[in-house]
Amino acid sequence: MNAWTEWPAPAKLNLFLHIVGRRSDGYHLLQTVFQLLDWGDSVRLRLRADGRVDRLTPLAGVAPEDDLCARAARLLQREAGQATPGIDIDLVKRVPMGGGLGGGSSDAATVLVALNALWRLGYDDDRLAGLGLALGADVPVFVRGHSAWAEGVGEKLTPIDLPEAWYVLVDPRVHVPTGALFQAPELTRDAPPLTIPRFLSGAETTNAFEPVARARHPEVAAALDWLAGFGRARLSGSGGCVFVAAASRQEADRIAAGCPGGFTAWVVRGLNRSPLHEVRDRFIAGASPSR
Repeated sequence: MNAWTEWPAPAKLNLFLHIVGRRSDGYHLLQTVFQLLDWGDSVRLRLRADGRVDRLTPLAGVAPEDDLCARAARLLQREAGQATPGIDIDLVKRVPMGGGLGGGSSDAATVLVALNALWRLGYDDDRLAGLGLALGADVPVFVRGHSAWAEGVGEKLTPIDLPEAWYVLVDPRVHVPTGALFQAPELTRDAPPLTIPRFLSGAETTNAFEPVARARHPEVAAALDWLAGFGRARLSGSGGCVFVAAASRQEADRIAAGCPGGFTAWVVRGLNRSPLHEVRDRFIAGASPSR
């Protein structure tokens, strides 16, 4: 019996999110910055000899055919086009579903990156990111493993180095359906395009979904209003979670300690390089991520 190995699946924040247009197929054209975090889910993997992909603990409310971890493993098996070992998949879930933090996309990316190493396939990140795009627009940034400027539907990535700031991340514990936000008639879809230098120099930015989520979900509005007492509070992605930057770990701890009842707060740190890629590199060098 092979041992379990454990691989991080970091969450992300969208430091801003503008919609600058729409494609002829209806997909929205975005500009955003993905800030990777030192916090997220963990994916546990164990090789099996029979070629099967087995998801041991299904997520509540997610049909087996929609499970991104299993879909990622089967996609990589098909791409390999050869007899690959099977895999048992178990997930330690910390990132709230529908929070705008990329949890499911990161889980799928971690499966692709980890199995590429475990199965000794030798694919580079470009090839894995191309596969990941078929699973979701946010998967490639997690596969590539660096905080990034993103355009298109989120798949056109330019790595950027960001201050590795501390954040207080708050979950107002309300499900915010992404589809409803994208379809909202009041959503601003014609923001003027921004450039990387202007963003890095401090140009004013927003999240296009924030006013929609605020108006439709009082819990999100309340979380934003509370965090606004400590700085510029923002919505992440098209979900329900909100965040604010803090000057230090100590300040972030102090803010989080006062989190109102009914919300959940975490203290997280922004990273430029994904912890997944650090674990992968150590594994390739001979260290085991076994737990």
